[in-house]
Amino acid sequence: MDDSGPLARLDRRVTGCRACPRLVEWREEVARTRRAAFADWTYWGRPVPGFGPADARLLIIGLAPAAHGGNRTGRMFTGDRSGDVLYQALYDLGLTNRPASVHIDDGLELFGVRVTSPVHCAPPANKPTPTERDTCRPWLVRELRLLRPTLRAAVVLGAFGWQAALPAFTEAGWTVPRPRPAFGHGARVALDGLDLFGCFHVSQRNTFTGKLTPTMLREVLGTAARTAGLPVR
Repeated sequence: MDDSGPLARLDRRVTGCRACPRLVEWREEVARTRRAAFADWTYWGRPVPGFGPADARLLIIGLAPAAHGGNRTGRMFTGDRSGDVLYQALYDLGLTNRPASVHIDDGLELFGVRVTSPVHCAPPANKPTPTERDTCRPWLVRELRLLRPTLRAAVVLGAFGWQAALPAFTEAGWTVPRPRPAFGHGARVALDGLDLFGCFHVSQRNTFTGKLTPTMLREVLGTAARTAGLPVR
């Protein structure tokens, strides 16, 4: 990955953001107190940038970093059970070189796929406020603009991400239908040269209850990857 390119520079700028006082206080408090299981970790405790190549054809959009996942490791969906489910599915499809993501230097590589979120700081109770979502939106808009030359499909995990992503795609230059399409698992919306897919979030609540199964996740990701022109298993 080019550490000097515009997307890498944007990622570095993201990590210095302090725009939302509640989120800054929370993420830093979690980093100080830590969870007992991770007492020997030095937490990241900053905004978590997107992860994946600058020429990605498929973008996965989540919600926000987990307090003891991305907020600990510094990488999206890394070190928590939601990430375990997501990266296993990507591995099963041949879109990553490892079935799990445990820390930022574990050698994980994504093939044609980038992972990001509309809110870059871990929020209390995993619930950003609408104001925090809107304050963070310019980062996603800039990311989308940089990815636009190669981006052909996006999978949005959950209704919150869907509501945050649609206006971001509009601001980044895509034409989103009016009225805005409703979120649903398996929803598919054609934008200008890009297909947008809805998928239940890979939260523990959804995966533990069976609302989202590994098969359901692979089906959405696989369809999106094929639409983006990526080879899948």
